[in-house]
Amino acid sequence: MEGKPWSPADLLQLSGGYWSACALHAGVKLDVFTPLADRALASAELAEALKSDARGVAMLINALAALGLLAKKGDIYTDTPFAAEFLCRTSPRYLGHIILHHHHLIEGWAHLDEAVKGGGPIRKRVSHDVGEDERESFEMGMFNLAMQIAPRIVPRIDLSGRRRLLDLGGGPGTYAIHFCMENPDLTAVVYDLPTTRPFAERTIDRFGLTGRIAFADGDFIAEGIEGPFDVAWLSHILHGEGPEGCAVILKKVVSALEPGGMILVQEFILDDSLDSPLFPALFSLNMLIGTPSGQAYSEGELINMLAAAGVGDLKRLPLELPNGAGVIAGTVARER
Repeated sequence: MEGKPWSPADLLQLSGGYWSACALHAGVKLDVFTPLADRALASAELAEALKSDARGVAMLINALAALGLLAKKGDIYTDTPFAAEFLCRTSPRYLGHIILHHHHLIEGWAHLDEAVKGGGPIRKRVSHDVGEDERESFEMGMFNLAMQIAPRIVPRIDLSGRRRLLDLGGGPGTYAIHFCMENPDLTAVVYDLPTTRPFAERTIDRFGLTGRIAFADGDFIAEGIEGPFDVAWLSHILHGEGPEGCAVILKKVVSALEPGGMILVQEFILDDSLDSPLFPALFSLNMLIGTPSGQAYSEGELINMLAAAGVGDLKRLPLELPNGAGVIAGTVARER
């Protein structure tokens, strides 16, 4: 990939970019934006509402105003319309969960050099080894992300005639929800770890789909997948495993699909050169920090893995998605 022209100023801005991110994270963690969504407050009033130090709050909200997330008039502060929509906890479009998930990742990223040198993870796996607050930020952070992107994907996928969907590793079930809302005759099963169940059941109930979407708990690496299904959705699952683990997952999914069943895989997809787009390349490092063998995969690698599992008619769907995300679709042979 042809490199961008760099200047010393660009380099130093990149190096110190975490300052802005940490200011945002602190604002979300302290819930600065919720009280400022519907009323303007002086910094001392906000500090009292947050039960925080007045000097510290003043510095933070001035920085957030400098970032353009708060509006300041005189000594009075309020949310910008954008912040009110996406950073106020009571907003239906709140993105604070995924921002807090990013906050929890910072400590691991600060030790990236150790992960590179040792070739293995230095961060606990969210799915197994973390506390409830961190697990909630991860599970509902995935909900935040999926709510942004599912409406761009689901209407573009024709599931007419299909009746039962497997949402593997589906977390809170956001994609199963959107697929069922788009396809009135479809039912779904969200298969994930037992710790995910309360998040999924609350979210499914919130959308009034408890009668059509079930939750099945288990470890799909160690255990089987009970079918049959005629469509399987794997969103950001394979990057958590190395090629051997991916082969195990895909073999089990194919076995759980009826002949002619459809498989859909969403990932942050690298070009075959592996050095672009930027986000999947950085995301691969995130997997190095947090998993024993996970990584981002190229389109060619994903297609080869699916083909080896017995999936044919493989193609990348013509979707314009953020962060290098893409969806690869294929079908299982009618005769096996």
